[in-house]
Amino acid sequence: MYSTAPVRAPKQTLDSEAFMSLLVTQLRNQDPSSPMDTNQMISQTTQLAMMEKLAALSTTADENFSLQMRVAAAALVGQDVTFTRADGTVGTGTASSVSYAGAVPQVTVDGTLVALDLVTGVTSGASAAAGTTPGLSA
Repeated sequence: MYSTAPVRAPKQTLDSEAFMSLLVTQLRNQDPSSPMDTNQMISQTTQLAMMEKLAALSTTADENFSLQMRVAAAALVGQDVTFTRADGTVGTGTASSVSYAGAVPQVTVDGTLVALDLVTGVTSGASAAAGTTPGLSA
């Protein structure tokens, strides 16, 4: 019976749509006897273009970082890793799988899910078991 109007969450960023709206409003309300300086308008348009390119660059950087985390997590499979537990103690074990379900990849270490950013060290599983250094022969 009762209907509440949806609550509109205000934007927290100034995107190109808001920028163009402000520019059009500024042009619409300018004094005809003293129009906006064309250099100022070109400057504002250039700022808009720069803002859009920076936003695209930021998105690309975020995607690259996410990909790097995934590659780093995948490289841990089969390796002996050291990690920090939630209680602050240190754990060790062999990484057996990786999950990309969350924002930070989760590495399964001996049955325990460990966030990639909690991994503090890595050693080769085979060399740690044999007590040798990779690349060196006896």
